[in-house]
Amino acid sequence: MKVSDLRGILTYIPGFREKTFVIALDGAIIADDNFPNIMLDLAVLRSLSIRLVLVHGAALQIEDLAKESGVPISNADGTGITDAETLKLALTAANRITHEVLEGLASNDLRACYTNAVIAHPYGIVGGVDRLFTGRVERIDTEFLNQLLDKGVIPVIAPLGFDGDGRTFRVNSDGVALEVAEALKAAKLIFMTSHSGYGKAGNEISQMSVDEAEELFKKHKSSIDEHLLSKFEHGIRACRNGVSRVHLLDGRVDEALLSEIFSNEGIGSMIYANEYQAVRRALKKDVRSIRNLTRESVEQEELVKRTRQDIVSNLNDFYVFEIDNNIVGCVAVHVQPDGETAELACLSVSGAHENMGIGQKLMLFAENAAKEKNVKTIFLLSTRAFNYFQQKGGYKEGSPNDLPTARREKYDASGRNSKVLIKQLA
Repeated sequence: MKVSDLRGILTYIPGFREKTFVIALDGAIIADDNFPNIMLDLAVLRSLSIRLVLVHGAALQIEDLAKESGVPISNADGTGITDAETLKLALTAANRITHEVLEGLASNDLRACYTNAVIAHPYGIVGGVDRLFTGRVERIDTEFLNQLLDKGVIPVIAPLGFDGDGRTFRVNSDGVALEVAEALKAAKLIFMTSHSGYGKAGNEISQMSVDEAEELFKKHKSSIDEHLLSKFEHGIRACRNGVSRVHLLDGRVDEALLSEIFSNEGIGSMIYANEYQAVRRALKKDVRSIRNLTRESVEQEELVKRTRQDIVSNLNDFYVFEIDNNIVGCVAVHVQPDGETAELACLSVSGAHENMGIGQKLMLFAENAAKEKNVKTIFLLSTRAFNYFQQKGGYKEGSPNDLPTARREKYDASGRNSKVLIKQLA
């Protein structure tokens, strides 16, 4: 690990300390070779005072047991009919998995226990068909879970529910994870599956708002991998009911959990409820980040070199774009002496966040900021990105003669021969 990686992690810790993360592990992930590494990653999270709750599935193991025993099952994932024989296999599979999870946690010196915190009742009759021993969550015993969490114990929850008469029901693990996350007001609900996030392999959509996710689910449901449909549906509901972030991760990838949590871009797909991205006015503490962000563009002669003092002297003109309190973009709006003209300058986005629409958001923000100051015309100077501003921003090519007098003098002195682009705001 690089020192810079550790520094990056440290920026997240204050916001995550004592927060609750609900982590849902598909049965296929527990059977995967990467499972021991996930247990090690959980130990890292606990060392940072993050409260963890584990919910595991059992579909794969139930199917395997059915093949071994020759007993046909009525349903594997807890969403259809659960007959008596299927329930027996579910109990056997769930108990084995829970024990395996407890062993994995113990091997990393983590205290944990199996809980009966899911109170369920029969799913009932749907479409004239009795779901038998399939249950649905009635409530979560949050008092019990919080007592464990307060003592540093990790609750492990199987895809089983219990009613007041001591009867057991097979429940869907995604639904259980959702109910637990909502009940505990978790900061994150993380689904670890044997599939990558939404999108083509190697090019997953890293984040989307709950509104975007809901539209995707309604209009393009067929484009979502069938193994992720349940996660998407439950993730949307979680974000609608108080959970800030829902993550879909490929648990087969080593360090996927830590990479998703402790990096801006992550490696899975995330659905967010609150405003994940924001533009704000730059502060003095941001100057170093702005210079680091623009260094490559300066070296490639896309932007003019600015000293620390240059930025500090015009700090009120600068704005930054944040993702979870980390600066990934910046822009400046310099209002000219005439009060009716402004320059859009220093637009830059980190390489890891290119092609995500951040540049356009910063451009639009800058234009709106100029409008609020009664600016009628905005201009910019570009040596290499002029095509971007023309196509994405609607800027028209002008000439140096269109620049205000003082700015024209600086333009001539620079010798950069930049193209002048202009846009009318009023």
